[in-house]
Amino acid sequence: MDDQNHVVFNASDRSYLAIVKKEIHALALQVQFCAKRLAEIDIVVAEMTSNLIKHAGGGEILVRLIREPSNEGVELISIDNGPGMAEPARMVEDGVSTTQTLGHGLGAIKRLSDQFQLYSLKNWGTILLSRVYKEPLTADGAAKAEIRSVIVPKPGETACGDGFYAKITVDNIKLFLGDGLGHGPEASAAVQEAIKAFRVVREGSPAQMIREIHGFVKKTRGLVGTIATFNFKTRKWQLCGVGNIATRINGAFFSKNYMSYNGIIGLNVPGTLNDQEVPFESGQLIIMCSDGIKSRWDLSKYPSIARYDLSILAAALYKDFSRRTDDTAVVVGRIS
Repeated sequence: MDDQNHVVFNASDRSYLAIVKKEIHALALQVQFCAKRLAEIDIVVAEMTSNLIKHAGGGEILVRLIREPSNEGVELISIDNGPGMAEPARMVEDGVSTTQTLGHGLGAIKRLSDQFQLYSLKNWGTILLSRVYKEPLTADGAAKAEIRSVIVPKPGETACGDGFYAKITVDNIKLFLGDGLGHGPEASAAVQEAIKAFRVVREGSPAQMIREIHGFVKKTRGLVGTIATFNFKTRKWQLCGVGNIATRINGAFFSKNYMSYNGIIGLNVPGTLNDQEVPFESGQLIIMCSDGIKSRWDLSKYPSIARYDLSILAAALYKDFSRRTDDTAVVVGRIS
């Protein structure tokens, strides 16, 4: 399972770039890449940071280690509030530059990445996604679901009080997003204990699983959380949550917000918990956010973004609606 949390690096001043490169290199060392691949990651980071300074006046790089059963890697997402690009696809071509440079930066990042995407809007900014894997990627066929997240701790903290876990089986998908009370190590301990419980609870409805998790985490400071499940046979979502996790099912023909129950998992859960059922439609997205994300957002602001890797969408919501004063979590899912 991936390391769900991202580490955020501020790339707003040239004087910090050497430190950013060194710290991201240290993170990549945990994957035990070969020397050649490490050097290529260093180039990707150097080009990302250079682009942020030269073209956008600075920005952020989010870094997450990828730990899948068959492969490992690193994910890098650069985010800026710069002028954006009128022709993003053209800017990836070698020799194309809006400044007096060689114009090889984006092309180099694309060539050295196993997965690469660029999303940009004029007068909004740019999000650049690069994933580099330890082993070559293989074509395993279409995945049943795409689940992506951006989860970062409160500025100044290393432990994140928000946490996410996904279980995907032949029969169903189960998603859990939790937010430990407060922030820091104790909030992180609460949500990690809930994730441990979520991984082992008996099969059942979201409401039943929340009740079981409630019993597991009573010795922690408590948390809020939502569970969403999708059954491949019935083609329906079921959702249940306690506390202020915002969940929205966003489709082509309707968009529905799920309302959680009042309470705190581990301290006081309502006597009656019921699941809410939402039918599936093609192209539908499920979006779950902790209260580190403002709730008043609209996907129509981002033309065609649903066609991209869902990490781009999660990063866009983080970019525009993160409060930057709390732990932050955005989870986006799509069924094939």
